[in-house]
Amino acid sequence: MYKGLRVVVVMPAYNAEKTVVQTHREIMAQEIVDAIILVDDASSDNTAEIARGLDRVEVIIHPENMGYGANQKTCYKAALDAGGDIVIMVHPDYQYTPKLIPAMASLIANGLYSCVLGSRILGGYAVRDGMPVWKYVANRFLTFFENIMMKAKLSEYHTGYRAFSRELLESIDLAGNSDDFVFDNQMLAQIIWGNYPIAEITCPTKYFPEASSINFIRSTRYGIGCMTTAVLFRLARMGVVRPAIFK
Repeated sequence: MYKGLRVVVVMPAYNAEKTVVQTHREIMAQEIVDAIILVDDASSDNTAEIARGLDRVEVIIHPENMGYGANQKTCYKAALDAGGDIVIMVHPDYQYTPKLIPAMASLIANGLYSCVLGSRILGGYAVRDGMPVWKYVANRFLTFFENIMMKAKLSEYHTGYRAFSRELLESIDLAGNSDDFVFDNQMLAQIIWGNYPIAEITCPTKYFPEASSINFIRSTRYGIGCMTTAVLFRLARMGVVRPAIFK
């Protein structure tokens, strides 16, 4: 626990058998973690079997592939059911280092922020660390557009390394969001809509063959989804529409 709060790490997993052990080892080295929940989205490899043999890991398996957003919905519900006060999402592909878990948890535990993002953009090392240039350019464009539409000042909306307070997770309508990758973006839009404070910390990132990634076509679909979410946010603020995801 950290300052009397239960820290739960969730790992949305898909075909992560080559990296899940290393990720778990580094998570366990952060002594504040009380529980780890891995949700396997019908992997075709041995991710679930390997995870079952790891210390302090609860494994949940989707019988069929439901999508990245659906995986997170299961993750957060399970984390809350497990009594999590601080819930941190760490991808089991070892792209994001679990060494930042204590820093992220402290910002929430001390009552400073409800959401903490591990930003690949802060510090200016994303491309140096291996982010493809086209992804970097797309990231910067989408973030610029979203900041204007939602009147925010985040360095990026597209990181998969995130920490949340229990209060925040219980207050937003996660079930109404997409089951696909744009879930991440919709969730941040909901957090901004609810005026929850968001912190960002610099996060070094690894890029290698085993690290999960989406192809160009799905990335394009994701980008359109992000822009649509931002436009709907602005229209909702103006009172023109009221999408269900914005209470």
